[in-house]
Amino acid sequence: MYTFFLQFHSGLRWLILLAAAIVVIKSLIGLFSGSNYSKFDKISSISFTMLMRVQFVLGIVLYFFLSPYTSRFTFNMSDATERFWSVEHLLLMFFAIGAAEMGSKISGKSDDALVKFKFQSILYGISLLLILIGIPWNRI
Repeated sequence: MYTFFLQFHSGLRWLILLAAAIVVIKSLIGLFSGSNYSKFDKISSISFTMLMRVQFVLGIVLYFFLSPYTSRFTFNMSDATERFWSVEHLLLMFFAIGAAEMGSKISGKSDDALVKFKFQSILYGISLLLILIGIPWNRI
């Protein structure tokens, strides 16, 4: 079961990175061109945040129930691998999800397209950056 969840969690990151790149680029284009907020913009925003939520649930299951790194909850902080999995990855992804959720909530409450594009480009951009930092690139 651990292998299934890990592979699903690992594979889903590519869809999340694609969705994040699309929504950030589209938001920047909308911000600088002054275009209207379209149905595609809304769908891409919702898709990104929904994928992040699914990834979060998978990550929580892995972290608290299945992972050999975190299941014993005795972390050796001098070991870079244990520190990454037990603290760094968790915190970076937690803040990435927080930024994505904030971007979704703030832009969803506004009727002004420029405000939507502004907050999406900033907060989804921060989320994308945190995801890129927190991905274990050596395990690809």
